Amino acid sequence: MFIQKKDMQDLKNARKEYKLKELMETNIDQDPVEMFSVWIEDALNSDNLYPNAMVLSTVSPDQRPSSRIVLLKDFSEKGFDFFTSYRSKKAQHMEKHQYASLLFFWPELERQVRIEGRVEKVNLEESDAYYKKRPRESQISAWASPQSSIVLSREDLENRYRKMDMVFVDIPRRPTSWGGYRLVPDLFEFWQGREYRLHDRIEYVKEDKGWKIHRLAP
Repeated sequence: MFIQKKDMQDLKNARKEYKLKELMETNIDQDPVEMFSVWIEDALNSDNLYPNAMVLSTVSPDQRPSSRIVLLKDFSEKGFDFFTSYRSKKAQHMEKHQYASLLFFWPELERQVRIEGRVEKVNLEESDAYYKKRPRESQISAWASPQSSIVLSREDLENRYRKMDMVFVDIPRRPTSWGGYRLVPDLFEFWQGREYRLHDRIEYVKEDKGWKIHRLAP
């Protein structure tokens, strides 16, 4: 569908003022993981349908950036965990380039968090534990979908699913080609929308003895 000229004008004029909260050095935690814990809790208690949705950005072997939405499944001082096929495009990227970024956006709170760091696989026990918690339908999908590969049709994909559903009469085991990744952060940026586009941006940079905290210009 083509965008009409009137709609383009509406797009150019689409804006809002941010007035909900402020982010000051006097009310932040010195530990960014603790700070994130407070913000994700606020997001979980908001009207956001997917508070744990995050943009994962990776870099291909030929230096092309690529982004997609994935779901945060756990976090701690060790890092931020998500799960996918080891054969997916993002997994191939992370195999060659071990650094990535995460971006959370919670419009209801006028907040976003950006996290950068090194990515590593979680251990097999953690992948097994999470896989067992998934609904059976999602477990079967991990077997049926050759993620990021070309498929003949939707029908072909659904046939793959039905076939694997028949193969596993009991609870399916985790495919060896599927599991978890953990982004180990070395940079956080907390963004709080403010009036007149003078947004608050607080950055945490990992150092040997802890985290260095800066305020960034919006």
